[in-house]
Amino acid sequence: MNYRTHIVSSLSEVKQARWDGLVGAQDNPNPFLSYAFLHALHESGSAAPETGWQPQYIALFDGDTLAAALPLYVKGHSYGEYVFDWAWADAYQRHGLDYYPKLLCAIPFTPVAGPRLLAVDDAARAALIEVLVATQAGTEVSSTHILFPPEAHARQLKDAGFLLRSGVQFHWLNQGYASFDDFLATLDAKKRKNIRAERRKVREAGVTLRRVRGVDALESDWILFNRCYRHTYRAHHSTPYLNLDFFQRIGAAMPANILLVIASRDGRDIAASLVIHNATTLFGRYWGELEHVPCLHFEASYYQPLEFCIEQGIAAFEGGAQGEHKMARGFLPTRTWSAHWLAHPAFADAIERFLEREAGGIDDYMDELTERTPFRSPPPLRGQV
Repeated sequence: MNYRTHIVSSLSEVKQARWDGLVGAQDNPNPFLSYAFLHALHESGSAAPETGWQPQYIALFDGDTLAAALPLYVKGHSYGEYVFDWAWADAYQRHGLDYYPKLLCAIPFTPVAGPRLLAVDDAARAALIEVLVATQAGTEVSSTHILFPPEAHARQLKDAGFLLRSGVQFHWLNQGYASFDDFLATLDAKKRKNIRAERRKVREAGVTLRRVRGVDALESDWILFNRCYRHTYRAHHSTPYLNLDFFQRIGAAMPANILLVIASRDGRDIAASLVIHNATTLFGRYWGELEHVPCLHFEASYYQPLEFCIEQGIAAFEGGAQGEHKMARGFLPTRTWSAHWLAHPAFADAIERFLEREAGGIDDYMDELTERTPFRSPPPLRGQV
């Protein structure tokens, strides 16, 4: 079939109904793929040309139907990606070569796995890969990187000449728990005792917490959250990726997917976390504090969302990038994938050898983590281990 190909610099060119219709047709889509989330990133200036994220989405049309699409960016840096290629960029520079610009298929600032080769069927997906391969070959970019695709999409990209890389995240699975105490009862005694001690420290510090669903969030809640978020970035001598406009936009456009956890003490709001969810999965995202309270981060970003999952019957909680400390709180290792193409043959060969060595290390790491289960009787793992 002959598809009409568009290179899209704004999702408004595609229209929300078309985009969300295509996303909804994928296996296991998540809220980060939605028009509301992506458009908010672009329109708020968080992921925009001015910040080094030039949208260049590939869209394939069959008549008026959006048959396939790829969320693609031209990048001038490697910030906000969570699959690290800084060493690759440094090697290019040391050899007098430009690593940037590069092409990146990802959800900006979001280390969440999900469909990347969006398509209505296998034929459209195959055509999308062909267009991607032609696009990268026809430009002066150093490389193309597809981050956090499902394994099936990663394998299709490998068949098209991409190199595969794997990583590890930590996900919590709801085994039909009736309560938080029911969940705690499945952990070994030391882990159970430590979690109860952490929660007790927060209570004894005089902190109370409230959960605010997105549909109930007030303007003042978003202003507070933004203050907390930016304050924590400053405390770590970093520049925040997101801004108040972004938070307000997703609060207005996708409130059913949002939960805020707000911590207060002595009549003052002092910290907040923001998680995003659908009916089956909750995703840990952002956190910030105005006053430091020991263990409050764990309470607001892990234990309150875990209670919410149990109450709502949400099947999984994806904790985000890295973090072995999550295992002590009932999260288990899950493999993630990325796919990489490099234009320079010598560097492609060198990185292929590096990835082969790295893959062996990841396998050993996964085996080690599996042996360190926090559970008395380990529940089934999610994804490939």
